[in-house]
Amino acid sequence: MPDAFDGTDRTTAIVGYLIMRIALTCQWLRAASGESGAARTTALQYAAGLVIVQAGWIVLLLMPASAWIPGFFVLMIAELAVPAIAERNHQTPWHPHHIAERYGLFTIIMLGETIAAATIAVQSGIRDFDAADLLIPIAVGGVLIVFSALWIYFAVPIHEYLADQGNRAVLLWGYGHYFVFGSAAAIGAGIEVAVEEAVGEAHISTFAASAAVTIPAAMFLIFVWLMHSRHFKRDRIEQAVLPVSAILVLACTFAGHWAVPLAGLVAAGTVGVGVGLSTRSKS
Repeated sequence: MPDAFDGTDRTTAIVGYLIMRIALTCQWLRAASGESGAARTTALQYAAGLVIVQAGWIVLLLMPASAWIPGFFVLMIAELAVPAIAERNHQTPWHPHHIAERYGLFTIIMLGETIAAATIAVQSGIRDFDAADLLIPIAVGGVLIVFSALWIYFAVPIHEYLADQGNRAVLLWGYGHYFVFGSAAAIGAGIEVAVEEAVGEAHISTFAASAAVTIPAAMFLIFVWLMHSRHFKRDRIEQAVLPVSAILVLACTFAGHWAVPLAGLVAAGTVGVGVGLSTRSKS
């Protein structure tokens, strides 16, 4: 994958992707063989869409390097359009609890990678620069942000919402998770940047290094609110918790070297306020 992104070798990545998509195409053809009517048509449209898009990736591989960036975005849109087109006349059966679990597990993976990245960065900083006094607050703040993010994501039974929605809402929920996953991954990258800036290895300002953590953390709060939490809030106070928290996390950007630990305290406080309001509502 690194070779694909720096442009030295995209063939391996595309061939690997092609192998995965062949398996998925075969599964849709298998589903079509056991169905009839609209269900069969939907399965065949999925299979056809996958084949067409994969052919597009192969064609892009054969084109000049200058075509890669525009071609990538065109094919990315095509990939996302396949389910929307295939399901426009017939909705395939699916299990809301299972789908919610799959997305939840991937969120755990992304936040787990964030913890791993931050841990390695802090370990390296302490070992190479003997800067424990600078890095421990960043580590604590990062852990608070990630653990709070986990709590906030799983605080609501999102499968109950999905069970009552049609295709349009469900597709928006699924595609919206690109921003949830992206912001979760960016938190870990931001913590690495904050660590490198603290020990003098990153030649950027403290403000920029702090923003590398606070902006994705605020984005995570906003998108989890949009995708999950707002569907279960009972009044305006509950609805305001995550958006206000996101603003406060962004405000921590101006706190200099204390930005990350302060953002962690805001995130932990958000969990506490949410639990308190939930308890109040139940009582």
